[in-house]
Amino acid sequence: MVKKYYVVKKGRQPGIYQTWAECQEQVSGYPNARFKSFKTLKEANDWLNNQTPQLLSKGKASNSFPSNAIWLYTDGGSRNHGNKLGQHVKSNDKAAWAYLIQNGEQVYTDTAGEYGATNNKMEVTALLQALNKLIELGLQEMPIIATLDSHYVLDPLMKGWLSGWQRRGWKTAGGTTVANQELWQALVKILPKFSNLHFEWTKGHSVNVGNNRVDELLNHTMDQM
Repeated sequence: MVKKYYVVKKGRQPGIYQTWAECQEQVSGYPNARFKSFKTLKEANDWLNNQTPQLLSKGKASNSFPSNAIWLYTDGGSRNHGNKLGQHVKSNDKAAWAYLIQNGEQVYTDTAGEYGATNNKMEVTALLQALNKLIELGLQEMPIIATLDSHYVLDPLMKGWLSGWQRRGWKTAGGTTVANQELWQALVKILPKFSNLHFEWTKGHSVNVGNNRVDELLNHTMDQM
């Protein structure tokens, strides 16, 4: 059975849906509803965004996605007690990461779990694992759009914090040691290998089908741990 992506451009909740039933809920009875189905996630995103969404690359905006762009989605999650002040991650708390790479009709996914890890560690790990996979596939020279819902990962990359941490010997502007330092150092080494890598933020647990898919993958991993 051919996989389809259903795009609601005008309806109760615009976005990309994985089933016709979900799409129908958004458009049935809605005045002048606009919707369409596509075979690839890229085509669905293009139509939803009128082929002119904003991309962020090293803090600068680009006005279009290249037609041969690779779509990358990464996410990390945890079921632990370490995300609030005064709480601590327990050694048996579950955490996991996942990525999805779509290169035309080819889709690659991976996910893994870890006990006692923070959500933030999994977010960085997900991106690092995905970039290593792209290098393994020989795709590092291609235009790549990486979509994440994590400000923890995006802000250091997009706001120059990462270079500042390096200059200060992996200390924050406040003088504290950068958490997950080894992972950030690995990213510093791997990022220069990509000539056309762009980042964008998406709201988590919303209507972005790629983001929702990696969230499903990592939660399935934690369910199986």
